Amino acid sequence: MRGRDGQQGSVFSYVSAEERIPSEHPLRAVRKAVDEVLRSMSKKFDAVYADSGRHSIAPERLLRALLLQCFYSLRSERMLVEQSNYSWLFRWFVGLDRDEPVWNHAVFSKNRERLLNQEVARSFFDRVLKQAQAYLSDEHFTGDGTLIEAWASQKSFQKKDGDAAGGSDVRGQKRTHDTHASKTDPDARLYRKGQGQEAQLSYLGHVRMENRHGLIVDAMVTHADGTAERDAAMLMVYKRWKKRQSTGSLGADKAYDTHDFVQVLRDLRVRPHVTQNVNRAGGSAIDRRTTRHASYDIRQRKRPLIERAFGWMKSVGGIRKVKLRGLPKVDWLFLMSAAAFNLWRIPKLTAVEA
Repeated sequence: MRGRDGQQGSVFSYVSAEERIPSEHPLRAVRKAVDEVLRSMSKKFDAVYADSGRHSIAPERLLRALLLQCFYSLRSERMLVEQSNYSWLFRWFVGLDRDEPVWNHAVFSKNRERLLNQEVARSFFDRVLKQAQAYLSDEHFTGDGTLIEAWASQKSFQKKDGDAAGGSDVRGQKRTHDTHASKTDPDARLYRKGQGQEAQLSYLGHVRMENRHGLIVDAMVTHADGTAERDAAMLMVYKRWKKRQSTGSLGADKAYDTHDFVQVLRDLRVRPHVTQNVNRAGGSAIDRRTTRHASYDIRQRKRPLIERAFGWMKSVGGIRKVKLRGLPKVDWLFLMSAAAFNLWRIPKLTAVEA
């Protein structure tokens, strides 16, 4: 017998969102890990909010929603709120009841601006990393940087003296950061990724990855300039050295093959497993003291793992071209994307170990 195509909605539903999500869905393991992290951050959230006044969006829900934005490559808060309104999966992950109204996208953005800063993002990242402690190498690491396109156009890069006429036609003009700055994002810098390529208003994102499973153990964003990648790598190694945590080796590509960088690593008792740049003027800073060991070749084979992390963060995590302006905001977004990458990887490692 043919079934009826009834369009009348049911008044009551006895199936919860928890029951509707498949038991093997990958977000289940992620939600469990995230809830544990957020419980440990409860006191930090209390310090951010006032004791009285109107209730805002729960910070736990804000962070879960931002993770969904990373996992599902949602380009805007408007799209995130829209999908949270009709998706059972999104409602379940964020923690919304079936009949609970979803926030307005402008309210969501305003609450996010108040809650999220570099300190909160760093705390969240560190707690996620703590859950992955069993899978981390504490000796061998790789460092690298990637270009992050700023949310600013070339025409916004104008003279600092207030003359806006130079923004429309820049042919034949000499523009430097001493005389020019972006009117929409002053922290962005004109940066050329390689010879013959177009200079773009950009930031540089830096990552330190452990070599055992390719998890991100440190991340930061800096202004884009020619020495930023090496400076950030030295800073991340120094932070670990200051905590009396040893770093056995640090792998890096040819851009890090300079005498200053290699000498700093050796002063910090770190083996510089940097790819040799034999075409560099003055020759490579890496000599037989390093290359004669078999561990050097092993680190060179492990180094491309970091490109997978950058690939995920750009194609999925949404940091190819950021929609936030200012170095502090881009930095916390980069940290959240790195934490999302680790959260996605940890359950897979757990399943393999089991």
